Amino acid sequence: MPDLFASAGAGTRHPGIHVGIGGWTYAPWRGGMFYPEGLVQRRELEYASRQLTAIEINGTYYGTQKPATYARWRDETPPGFLFSAKAPKRIMASRRLAGTGAQVEDFVGGIVELGDRLGALLWQFDRGQAPSPEELAAFLDLLPAQAGGRHLRHALELRDSRLFTPALLALLRARNVALVFAGSDEHPSFADTTADFTYARLMQSRAGLAQGYPAAELEAWARRARAWAEGGDPDDLPHLEPPKPGSTAREAFVFFIASAKERNPAAAQALLARL
Repeated sequence: MPDLFASAGAGTRHPGIHVGIGGWTYAPWRGGMFYPEGLVQRRELEYASRQLTAIEINGTYYGTQKPATYARWRDETPPGFLFSAKAPKRIMASRRLAGTGAQVEDFVGGIVELGDRLGALLWQFDRGQAPSPEELAAFLDLLPAQAGGRHLRHALELRDSRLFTPALLALLRARNVALVFAGSDEHPSFADTTADFTYARLMQSRAGLAQGYPAAELEAWARRARAWAEGGDPDDLPHLEPPKPGSTAREAFVFFIASAKERNPAAAQALLARL
């Protein structure tokens, strides 16, 4: 009988590219859609982390966990696997962003229990939230460069088109914060590179396709992910400024999020197979 918890070809994948889904608890994934028939729910993270190379924790947006919970998640996943975590809504929706330092510190202080499984922290401003450049700069200055003896990576997702300017890119580059590329028809999507890693959230899975995306689109994402990891800047994606390819390798995170959520694990696995 095959080992359901063996890593699926992890040794052959591109080491600088991390591909996954949002969360791991979703009823339609059970019963054979993603999780094998009969798999107990308490082992779903263990299984998912051996089929994918990353998971974005979305539950942290609604409430942080105890440090012991993060430590348990760390211990249930294999070496090389990475979590990203979405920052709490209570921080991101604050009317005084510059005054959220204690809350940022509290969130980061717990999440670092993920240890070497911590990939990046996602700071998302939702549609309609448009902090001024001064407010945004003051907030970004609160994000620590390291904690618990570990280097931290921060990614910023914006959903108000007014915020996307060359000045925004300069602000992020000065702080080594990645601008999230939102592969979406609903939100602004710009792929300018602003940090030593990239972060893409792809939101266009189709329910009628077994792998969520047509093969040609998955091939294109594999090509773009390789380009990002090798220091490139794919010129077939929208940019605020002309693409700026470099020669320094960087890590790339690609998550299949929302849309036809039941198809996202298959999309992630299909992309990993191409890598």
